[in-house]
Amino acid sequence: MQTDKIVSFLDSLVGAVKTQGVRLLGGLIVLIVGFFLVHWILVFMEKNSRFVRMESTLKGFLLNLTRLLLRIIVILTAATVMGIPMTSFITLLASAGVAISLALQGALSNFVGGMTILLLKPFKAGDYIKIGDTEGTVQSIGVFYTELASPDNRHISMPNSNLTNTAIVNFTREGTRRLDVFFGVSYQTDLDQAIQVLSGVIAETSGILSDPAPVVKLSECGDSSLRFMIRVWTKTSDYWTVNWDLIEGGKRALDKAGIEIPYPQMDVHVK
Repeated sequence: MQTDKIVSFLDSLVGAVKTQGVRLLGGLIVLIVGFFLVHWILVFMEKNSRFVRMESTLKGFLLNLTRLLLRIIVILTAATVMGIPMTSFITLLASAGVAISLALQGALSNFVGGMTILLLKPFKAGDYIKIGDTEGTVQSIGVFYTELASPDNRHISMPNSNLTNTAIVNFTREGTRRLDVFFGVSYQTDLDQAIQVLSGVIAETSGILSDPAPVVKLSECGDSSLRFMIRVWTKTSDYWTVNWDLIEGGKRALDKAGIEIPYPQMDVHVK
């Protein structure tokens, strides 16, 4: 009698192991095949003609979002095949919802921030932007982070929530930029001569737009010098080249004309 019970127990144990083993194997197969299919779906998306014509920032965001959602579906399907009841699974997720939401609060706000950026489009890939003290060229807009490359080639990952909660300066969106360059000259300088010399610098500098017209004006009578302003407009892509050319050309032209560029000084009278 005892032997029959043992045999019966072993049979049931072997049957359970076989059943669970088959379910476990089936779940693993679903995971492997599912992730393989996700990979090929993403490859197909990238090669689709309509997808290729999309803006690069939107393409990157959709790829990341699609990858995340499809992987979640594969994992849930594999759990079902393994015999994990979906009702229990959903109940477990619901009961842990508060803890998960608190733990993922930052990630969720970044996700919403990414959606907001794609909808409102304050910038796109390739734009040069500034957020607070951080600035750089936008490389990509991801689900949670926006990647920037600084002028000295540092890689910066900015949380999307930060970008939607602060002022963004976009230097690229407009095709042109205004450039102001200042020169200080001695109080003994003839005003008309200084304006003529600086106007000549503008004429010799390439990349300056004729509309709006360039301007040279006396902007300030400072403590130690007369401060002249050169105001020009240029294409955004030419901004820094024109800036450096004006500064260098202005210094050379003033020296050639014999116009002194004074340094700050103070006269002390002793009685």
